[in-house]
Amino acid sequence: MINTMGSRKSDDSNKMHLKVYVFILFFVFGGITSLNDILIPKLKELFSLSYSKAMLIQSAFFASYFFISVPCGLLVRKYGYMRSACVGLSIMAVGCLCFILASKSVSFFLFLFALCILASGITMVQVVSNPLISLLGDPLTTASRLTFAQAFNSLGTTIAPYIGAIIILNNLSNVDVSSMSAEDLYQYRIYETSIISDTYFIIATVLLGISLLIWFQRNSLSEKNLEAVSFIKSLELLKNFRFLFGSLCIFLYVGAEVSVGSMMVNYLMREDTLSLNGVSAGKHAAMYWGSAMIGRFIGSWFLTHHSAGKILAFTGSMASLLLLISASSYGWISGWSLIAIGLFNSIMFPTIFSLANFGLGSRAPEGSGLICMAIVGGAIVPLITGYVADISNLKVALLVPVFCYLNIALYGWLSKQIFAKT
Repeated sequence: MINTMGSRKSDDSNKMHLKVYVFILFFVFGGITSLNDILIPKLKELFSLSYSKAMLIQSAFFASYFFISVPCGLLVRKYGYMRSACVGLSIMAVGCLCFILASKSVSFFLFLFALCILASGITMVQVVSNPLISLLGDPLTTASRLTFAQAFNSLGTTIAPYIGAIIILNNLSNVDVSSMSAEDLYQYRIYETSIISDTYFIIATVLLGISLLIWFQRNSLSEKNLEAVSFIKSLELLKNFRFLFGSLCIFLYVGAEVSVGSMMVNYLMREDTLSLNGVSAGKHAAMYWGSAMIGRFIGSWFLTHHSAGKILAFTGSMASLLLLISASSYGWISGWSLIAIGLFNSIMFPTIFSLANFGLGSRAPEGSGLICMAIVGGAIVPLITGYVADISNLKVALLVPVFCYLNIALYGWLSKQIFAKT
């Protein structure tokens, strides 16, 4: 009995130890992803881009999820979670270093290339993180545990854009690039893009350090060597309606969240909302992600006491309502309604993921890979939103994420019996 209890304590200690590393991964890829919201207004101004072209930043980033997710899932099955995490972090570091090349070349398309590489690494890390945190505890409390882990993701998405706004957006709208000569514009772009590349160089250094730490822990998780499964075999999971609709909702959720976050800085700078300068708007955008962090810590508790489906239906409905309020109002009501959406975004991804992936067992890495493919919504929905903004305005463009959130609310309502607490 003593040995058994000692073994359990050792196992619990090891699980807690691994959870810390997973929380670090969530923090890292969340923070880096949210920096796109700072890059968009900056590169939009530097390269005189339309909203549609500026949204290519998100398209280049999130398209990687579609092409890389399933191969990542198969790689995880073969080499395990910890080793795959190290590979993902290393690829992320390479992507960050590619920003130096983009800066030296003053090329918008090379920035897109760097983002593709960076996102490929993030995809690997996310394919590892989501099922891993699910395995480190009771399957029935997966939604709560994943929501708590996502809170660390939100901590990263709160801190990174706040600091990024101070560093990167300092001269936003203070300089009229249209009045510059070709040579002055080139020198200005060189200077401003070097600030971006220096920032990402520091990030690359941190990523390599974390990768090294995790490599030392690569054997701390007891993993079975699972047989490799083909992509076609993985697609069989889509025959499950709950999994299929859940994957679609991940597509819509990421698309909606990214669309709102991408427009946030420019939206809050409008005279009919909060009329802020670039740095202040960037700091307020951090509050959008910060409210998601608060919501995830609170939501983690709620999900242990209430049906995950009902909570998802409620949050999807509230996000839709806030978007409609923001689109139809002015001043502080319009601005803060948009920021408050982050609070209701908070539990959506982990809850949808848990509902869709529930019961997959050893096929969880495959399910995670397919679900992460659906994150390509972050590449497509913002493009549609940007196009609507170009042909009309930012307020009308908010109707695109409204459609997304309403479908998420429907999925929550249909799934309310799963994880129901009695």
